Amino acid sequence: MYRVINKRTLTKRLFIYFLPLLLIGVLIGAPFLLLFLGASSLMFWHYRQLYRLSDWLINQRSFNPPEGEGTWEQIFEGIYRLQHRNRNKRNELAELIRRFREGAEAVPDAVIVLQRDMSIVWCNQLALRVLGLKWPADHGQRLDNLIRHPQFSQYMTAKSFVEPLELHSPMGIEQVLEFRVMPYADAQLMMVVRDVTRLKQLEQMRKDFVANVSHELRTPLTVIAGYLEMMDSDDLPPERVWQKAHGTMLDQCKRMDSLVNQLLALSRIEGIRRPDQDKPVDIAKMLKLILTEAQALNREKQHVITLSADENLQVLGGEDELRSAFSNLVFNAVHYTPDHGEINICWQLQGTRALFTVTDNGDGIAPEHLHRLTERFYRVDKARSRKTGGSGLGLAITKHVLSRHESELMIRSTVGEGSCFSFSFNANRIKQLEPVSL
Repeated sequence: MYRVINKRTLTKRLFIYFLPLLLIGVLIGAPFLLLFLGASSLMFWHYRQLYRLSDWLINQRSFNPPEGEGTWEQIFEGIYRLQHRNRNKRNELAELIRRFREGAEAVPDAVIVLQRDMSIVWCNQLALRVLGLKWPADHGQRLDNLIRHPQFSQYMTAKSFVEPLELHSPMGIEQVLEFRVMPYADAQLMMVVRDVTRLKQLEQMRKDFVANVSHELRTPLTVIAGYLEMMDSDDLPPERVWQKAHGTMLDQCKRMDSLVNQLLALSRIEGIRRPDQDKPVDIAKMLKLILTEAQALNREKQHVITLSADENLQVLGGEDELRSAFSNLVFNAVHYTPDHGEINICWQLQGTRALFTVTDNGDGIAPEHLHRLTERFYRVDKARSRKTGGSGLGLAITKHVLSRHESELMIRSTVGEGSCFSFSFNANRIKQLEPVSL
């Protein structure tokens, strides 16, 4: 049982130790000699205990202190208990640091802890990949020596961290990073680096979208306004001029109406879709109706259009959305294939997937345009698209429809030979009917 030693106890022990020596000394006539010998023995014993304590503290071959004697037993026991408490606190602190680091590693951003002089104290693994840091080699290095960019140096030197800093990745890749710095502890800073490339792309797409919509609507409105300014209720233009003006205004109104309808359709399909709304869709029947409409568009160009569709192959999905995706590809082939071309439409089972393809022998598309065809309002040839009445939204709508049906648009094209647009559906969306026996 651990007991606390107080002054009274120590005084009592010294009195009990020296009193017998004093009495014996008086009896033999040498009290001071015996007191001197007793004090020397006590001093020697204490020095021996001090040596044992010093040897244990310095060498510490064992966590447990040596066995003490008398008063020193309680001193050794007190030191042991203090050391045990300190070890527990170190373990708790180490566990806290471990949890902090695990939490920092789980953050989807790069995290760096800096001293006020910008020397690196710690960073997570994502910081190594995003900023190209090396750990532990860069421990203690100044971050502005590793990220050599004038704007970064100015930002850190100004020490005004209210607004974040945006920079292109120091790794030399097309990536925009956002740096946020927050005071941390007494003399440290915490830097959080976030990849905002996608946000910047979306922001640019929004700006382009507004600009393109404004441009698309401005042209027909300008045409209509111009003709209306030429007209006077008291003096109408000649019949021939009026017929031309009326036809042009009607075409431009139809173009604006089509554009608005496509924008509304694109807005609807970008929302959340409920899978429980899926129903079996007869694709073969749908393609026959689309073919009839395509033949009506094909009167002037005189394409040879062929359709090969599996009558028993159906798909689970939204009928209106799927019709939009299928028809956009077919109508695009009709619009953009030169006169007297060939267009092949195919709907068939390929392995475990249902495959739809539209192949033409048109002019083809250059490789640098292929990855951008599904962007809103993107056109390979703007003049040609305006001539055919294209809005640049058809393939964007198709892309979103297919994404909502667990598919994606595949494009293969060779300049001068033609193009092939295709997509397929997973087995879980296929419903195959039994062939009808005659």
